Amino acid sequence: MQRLIRSRTGWLAIALLVVMAAFVLRLFQLQILQYGKYTELARASQQRQFVIPAERGKIYMMDGKTPVPVVLNQAVYTVIADPQSIDDKERSQLVDGLREIAGGEMTENVSERLNNKKSRYEVLAKNITRTQAEKLKKKNFAGVLYQQSSIRNYPEGELGAHVLGFVNAAGEGQYGVEGSLNKQLKGRDGLLQSVTDVRNIPLTVGKNNMRIEAKSGDNLALTVDRNIQNQTELALKKGVEAAGATEGSVIVMNPKNGQVLAMANYPTYNPADFAKQKNGSVFVDSASMVPFEPGSIIKSFSFATAIDKGVITPSSTYNNTDCIKVADRTMCNALRGLGGTMTIQGAFNNSLNVGTITAIRKLGNGSQINLPARQTLYEYYHDKFGFGTKTGIELGEASGYIYPPDSVEGNEVRYSAMTYGQSMNLTMVQVAAGFSSLVNGGQYYKPTVLVGTIDESGNLKPSENKVIRQTVSGGTSSQMRTMLTTARRSSFLSKSDKSGYEIGGKTGTSEAVVNGAYTQKETIATYIGYGGGKNGAEYVIMVRVAAPGKGINLQGNLHAGPIFTDISNWMIDYMKIAPKE
Repeated sequence: MQRLIRSRTGWLAIALLVVMAAFVLRLFQLQILQYGKYTELARASQQRQFVIPAERGKIYMMDGKTPVPVVLNQAVYTVIADPQSIDDKERSQLVDGLREIAGGEMTENVSERLNNKKSRYEVLAKNITRTQAEKLKKKNFAGVLYQQSSIRNYPEGELGAHVLGFVNAAGEGQYGVEGSLNKQLKGRDGLLQSVTDVRNIPLTVGKNNMRIEAKSGDNLALTVDRNIQNQTELALKKGVEAAGATEGSVIVMNPKNGQVLAMANYPTYNPADFAKQKNGSVFVDSASMVPFEPGSIIKSFSFATAIDKGVITPSSTYNNTDCIKVADRTMCNALRGLGGTMTIQGAFNNSLNVGTITAIRKLGNGSQINLPARQTLYEYYHDKFGFGTKTGIELGEASGYIYPPDSVEGNEVRYSAMTYGQSMNLTMVQVAAGFSSLVNGGQYYKPTVLVGTIDESGNLKPSENKVIRQTVSGGTSSQMRTMLTTARRSSFLSKSDKSGYEIGGKTGTSEAVVNGAYTQKETIATYIGYGGGKNGAEYVIMVRVAAPGKGINLQGNLHAGPIFTDISNWMIDYMKIAPKE
């Protein structure tokens, strides 16, 4: 019997030793081998990471010489919950509180989100105001975090919408400078890593706490003058409606530095209400993103090329005919019945296609726009004036296209049409920048909408826009200003010009392409010109008016020219331009 008891006692002792060994091994596994794993789990349950949103840079326009903000930030809050930290009783109170205070800003299926015990991060409401957030905070809900961010505020409404663009729901800039300079405006988010209490309030204890401050985006100052922009938009809307057209665009540029003073498109929109737009095409900046055939305003560049190469002068003469044979085609003037001896100035005044073809033929053998003539014209159009290539303006832009002179498509017929602005696709920005060089002494500046940045003290730090290249000589530029002012004076449009000032310009009417073929039943009206006084050219204005698909015959002098005149007369007063002596 005693032996049996000793045996049982021995086995019990062994069993106890085994159990103790198991405990020791388990403790060794937990505390030594898996220490890091469970420490990390504990840390993760106590520690949270919070994004510190960077403040998006503000955008300013000029008011004369003073920058004024036109795009601001409005503080909003996102309500975030940790379902594991919310008990059943408080869950229903939280849902009721959100319905009462956040209302339509609540996300869908809030109750289901709060019941998801596997999740530790659920968004319950977005873009609530500071007042709404404060009301919710007073209810002191456990497991709820209020993350501050911002949305864009456009206090000027539609003003400069296509230059500005907008910021979408994901916080990404779209169109305009909001899109093209998104990275510069966006800044860099910061990070807060901290131990929190049950209500997600960061505590100061914890060796792994970390705080990386956010870096705000740059505050950008635009070259656009809000007063010129407003007047341009009013004149454009009035002109498009008077013409019976459906769309139009205007660029106002300072030819002395390439700065865009205004850029308007009609129809337009309010950037704050971008989500309400049903047709996304309204966001497209036609002035920089839509290449088109500019028509006879390009004759300014064609004659400038021939003058600069020394093959003609404004007083040179030629035998004008209504039509001219080009290879297997016949090309004609829009204005017939002016046959006989004609000066180059006369061809420019009356916008005679035969005149430009004849002038560019002189770059070659005189009887054709042969390969040498085409190469010279391409050098000026593409390489000097920047046609068919992106300008580098700080906006979304298209490159357009002109065919190289040695390509199959770059033949004599096409280049003959190009001399009067057909068979080429250019943007308004390209044409306005090139034209500025024609009237400023031949200096080409990159067109820009950015004048500099605004520092933390509110001071403007201007950026420099240097001359890129010489397009034509100073002498050629002087002759072109004379040709442009003479052409303006020969038009009925000059009757509305302010006296004592130098106003010059050129009309354009291009045939639209419908079903792959040109038609005179639908046209695009353009006008480009400049104005100034004793200090030379002070502004360049380009206008485009169109009615795609409407079959309307629009004319440059009748429908685009008056818009130029309205803006030009206003600019002289606003800029306080001194008249010529």
